[in-house]
Amino acid sequence: MILFEGKSKIVQSGICEESLVLFYTDVATAFNGGKKAELLGKGKLCAAISNLLFTYLEQKGIKTHTIKTIDETSVLVKKAEIIKVEVIIRNVAAGGFSKKYGVSEGTAYAAPIVEFCLKSDELNDPMINESQIVALNLASKDELLELERQALYINELLCELFEKVGIRLIDFKLEFGKVGGEIILCDEISPDSCRLWDIETGAKMDKDIFRQDLGDMLLAYEEVLRRLEHVK
Repeated sequence: MILFEGKSKIVQSGICEESLVLFYTDVATAFNGGKKAELLGKGKLCAAISNLLFTYLEQKGIKTHTIKTIDETSVLVKKAEIIKVEVIIRNVAAGGFSKKYGVSEGTAYAAPIVEFCLKSDELNDPMINESQIVALNLASKDELLELERQALYINELLCELFEKVGIRLIDFKLEFGKVGGEIILCDEISPDSCRLWDIETGAKMDKDIFRQDLGDMLLAYEEVLRRLEHVK
């Protein structure tokens, strides 16, 4: 049974009350759904990349919602109380941040930037600060510290992994939830939720290809997966 249909994924009932099925669709969206297309095979690629990255993070001590892979586009996950705060990590200036703050695209920051956004499609996921989050009871101060700690550690791990395969992790979005009071990583990590550039050429290997009409996005996703599958 379908419980929720997002922009590019569908959440279905799981095998018990404590689980859900996350189904990756072939829908590509940008500009909060303002641009939309169906790209055959996209769901399979995003699922494969995210599953690979979640497995890697779990091996490094990060707790996630993943229980097991069901098939090429479906994953059985723990039913979590989703924290309505998205965590954005920025390593290099790009996209809207460059325009908003007048920083040349490609400029590396002295340290990673951590941002919080309200998880709300209706409001276009606006930025939100720590005091607003606490005042709105979206998360406590201690929970915010844990979100930031986990996000920065995940950033270290992913930067190291992507560098091994010649990819620069520019920025990415993370979502978290709570199971039994414990904060765990949820949703996905894929080129849909990351900016990835080839280290040598600077070529974009993420959803910006779709946003900016730069070519065949799926070819880039296939290359990301190919490199990750061969990392040592």
